[in-house]
Amino acid sequence: MALVEGPPETPVAFWYVSWTLFGLIVGSFLNAAIWRLPREGVTMTHPKRSKCTSCDATLTWRENLPLVSWLIQLGRCRSCKTPISWRYPLVEVLTAGLFLLTAKLTGPEPSLLLFARWAVLAGLVVATFVDFEFFEIPDQISIGGMFLAPFVAFVVPELHDSTSLARAMTDPATLAAGGVDRIASLAACLAGMAVGGGILIAISWVGKLLYKRDAMGFGDVKLLAAAGGFIGPGGALLALLVASFAASIAGIANLIRFLCLLRKRARDRGTGKSFGRSLASARIAARYLPFGPYLGIGIGVVLLAWKNVVERLFAL
Repeated sequence: MALVEGPPETPVAFWYVSWTLFGLIVGSFLNAAIWRLPREGVTMTHPKRSKCTSCDATLTWRENLPLVSWLIQLGRCRSCKTPISWRYPLVEVLTAGLFLLTAKLTGPEPSLLLFARWAVLAGLVVATFVDFEFFEIPDQISIGGMFLAPFVAFVVPELHDSTSLARAMTDPATLAAGGVDRIASLAACLAGMAVGGGILIAISWVGKLLYKRDAMGFGDVKLLAAAGGFIGPGGALLALLVASFAASIAGIANLIRFLCLLRKRARDRGTGKSFGRSLASARIAARYLPFGPYLGIGIGVVLLAWKNVVERLFAL
């Protein structure tokens, strides 16, 4: 008697290619969000069609193909030949890469956990590029994430499988059978939002007390509060640690850049400005660094590789 074979499994390579292409498409949408959300007079639905920011020409579908259009047009608008910002292909390639990486770490087949992580990463990409340009994080991302997190945590409890609070609240039999339960996941989400927002509010209060100026933007507070809902209280603290480390490296590099520019200007002008004065000026200039992008790095790292980060920290 012949055995009945089931349907053939979809090759893993198929999913990886599909998710990479999907990431390019999502990246194109994120580019629109990055441009529209911080600007007045435009929304995600108005105008309906994208336009050239230089000549205001409405773009055709051929000019909106993710990455392909930019390459074919040699990075220029077809109508006015104005160079198109490098940000557009960068966001598309970055999103595709993040989607591919998430699929490799989560599992390539479609799942609610995979889609949830993609949604978080997409929001972080928008927050990062808007904050770099405008020094603000759109409320649509931060506050929207705060409303979305509890719903996602309840529907996709796997998000908090590594959260200590959720594991402690879950019955051992349920935990052994397949992970944390929905109520425990929701509790971890709410605790993460409280810790994420609370720790930055505390840092801001202490900084203002000591330095008589705002040490943390409220947009950063809202972003980490929203992220805490997806990565839990411990994850929020770990994300802040990773973000602070990344921001410190960027801050030092920024300080050196400004110092080099100021010393070059002093030499060119023959002003005789001392190194100490240049260093003091560079420290003031380098201070204005958006923290949101580095929070995005910390949140993304914890979201995708919580266990690896913890293991490496304890190995130090």
